[in-house]
Amino acid sequence: MVGIVFVVFTLTCSVGFAAGRIFYVSSSLGDDRNDGLSPKSPWRSLEKVNAVQLLSGDCVLFKRGDVWRGQLIPQSGDEGAPIIYGAYGDGEKPLLLGSVARNSPSQWEQVGHNLWATTKPTFTELKPLSDFAASPWTVHFEGGAKVRFTVSKTDVDALPTVRIECIQSGTAPNHIQLYNHRLSLRSGDYFEFVFRIRCSKPFIFSRIMLMKQSAPWTAYGISPTLNVEVSKDWKDVVVRFKAMQTADDGRITLYLGGALPSGSVLEFQPLSWRRLRCNEAEELSLDVGNIIFDGGRFIGIKKWSLKDLKHQGEFWYDAQNWRVFMYSERNPAQLYKSIELALCRHIIDQSNKHHIVYENLSLRYGAAHGIGGGNTHHIIIRNCDISYIGGGHQFTTHDGRPVRYGNGVEFWGNAHDNLVEGCRIWEVYDAALTNQNNAPNVRQFNIIYRHNVIWNCEYSFEYWNRPESSETFNIRFEHNTCVNAGYGWGHSQRPDPNGRHLMFFFNSARTSEFYVRYNIFYNATESCLRMENDWRKGLIMDYNCWYQTKGILAQFLKLRFAPEQFEDYRKQTGLDAHSIFADPKFIDIGKLDFRLTQDSPARRLIYEGIPAGSSKRLTE
Repeated sequence: MVGIVFVVFTLTCSVGFAAGRIFYVSSSLGDDRNDGLSPKSPWRSLEKVNAVQLLSGDCVLFKRGDVWRGQLIPQSGDEGAPIIYGAYGDGEKPLLLGSVARNSPSQWEQVGHNLWATTKPTFTELKPLSDFAASPWTVHFEGGAKVRFTVSKTDVDALPTVRIECIQSGTAPNHIQLYNHRLSLRSGDYFEFVFRIRCSKPFIFSRIMLMKQSAPWTAYGISPTLNVEVSKDWKDVVVRFKAMQTADDGRITLYLGGALPSGSVLEFQPLSWRRLRCNEAEELSLDVGNIIFDGGRFIGIKKWSLKDLKHQGEFWYDAQNWRVFMYSERNPAQLYKSIELALCRHIIDQSNKHHIVYENLSLRYGAAHGIGGGNTHHIIIRNCDISYIGGGHQFTTHDGRPVRYGNGVEFWGNAHDNLVEGCRIWEVYDAALTNQNNAPNVRQFNIIYRHNVIWNCEYSFEYWNRPESSETFNIRFEHNTCVNAGYGWGHSQRPDPNGRHLMFFFNSARTSEFYVRYNIFYNATESCLRMENDWRKGLIMDYNCWYQTKGILAQFLKLRFAPEQFEDYRKQTGLDAHSIFADPKFIDIGKLDFRLTQDSPARRLIYEGIPAGSSKRLTE
């Protein structure tokens, strides 16, 4: 393969790579005041790991059997000297949780009949900030959107009113942006923004960000996803942020594209900007995308308003007040042994990072992506477990429909020379593995997914890239075992149940050398394959074992093939010339033992190149 070298190495962190320092982290034995250079003097927290300046070739090892909550922000290495995040010691893989626990009855209060809520956070104001209301606002528009923008004041003491006349709304949130800049932030502080808004035509406003004021457009703060119904009458909106970085170039951006109706007039007044200290429950500053009870024995059902809570375990996240409301016959902490509130952020956010290795880590209970971020290269993800991922509120459509998301591993935008191998991925709201993009002039290439075991995810592998000016080449999805797509916790909650092993949404990018080979695709709720447009010219799909007990095996454009039509599928599509339709014969699927029996037809095909009913090895 061109452009990437994958080296097998052990936990010494030095085999195959330039040797650097080794740091040890233990949540049970560590102290952030330690030097971290020995298992006897480990660091304790993810915050420490994120804050220390690592050098190329450095290795950070987490103690097996220990647990951390929060988010890992990795650092970049160099060619031949990546930053390595791995494990040391004995026992279970170190566990990184993207959730907060609410296991104590004191953390819940009854607010109605069979209605409970997490305790309300309280805030105190810190040193007053400058006159935020008088600072300038401006509008940016792109992507076919067009607006007229004015700022007016009726008298000296009046609040400024921003007026946006929307001629054309565009199709994406970033196509119309209303923003203010030159904000000073301090990491760990909380900020409260109050504004007033109205519009001549009703719409749902959902997306606001605290971010860097120039490229790269880094998020500077935890930003909620709102669901504000904007009408002809003024509405006051309170939004709180938690700053993740210290900076003097912050800005607030309201994303209006695709939501603000064409032909409408929006008016906006900024009222106040305050710096706060949160005295309690600061962790719920993010959308709670799903709730996991008793380690996965029960899963909460996400609803979108308080009035929708009618059955045990249904919950609603109040974005403005940072609380979870739940229907429960009694205090939830008395009904369940453990309650994990999965937060809407990537457990590992590797945006704009490169030359990193993750090995032998376990990621669980996150409501965005397990590992996510755009513009990555030379990333290796090896022997990791990723589970109970996704369900967070991504945005609300212009017609008021909330959209949820969350993938196990996602390579977004410009991504190349990345590898995911030997991982186990299960219970993911969207895709276990995916590379995707929707920006022009983006290239995705040299990405390998191999020897992974995937089950109970809505999609095992999802791919799409657009528009036509973007390009994809040398993508390899090989030797993966994919079981029961669409049978996971999120399927019944989706407005679009869509269980597929291979989910190829509309792909208009130039695509070549895209290999899907030597895989097992076993049972899906909708179909094992869905392909929305024809890019077979760049697709090499072969030597796979397919098995579907009922329903549709493959959906190719408008063609649907039942399991008994496997030969018709091969002839009409030209795909899978040497593939087979057969029960792969797992050792014990009920106990999640997806190893193959000795007489497995999949074993003979994938590892020996011999199709069922033949004694001869096939050649490519």
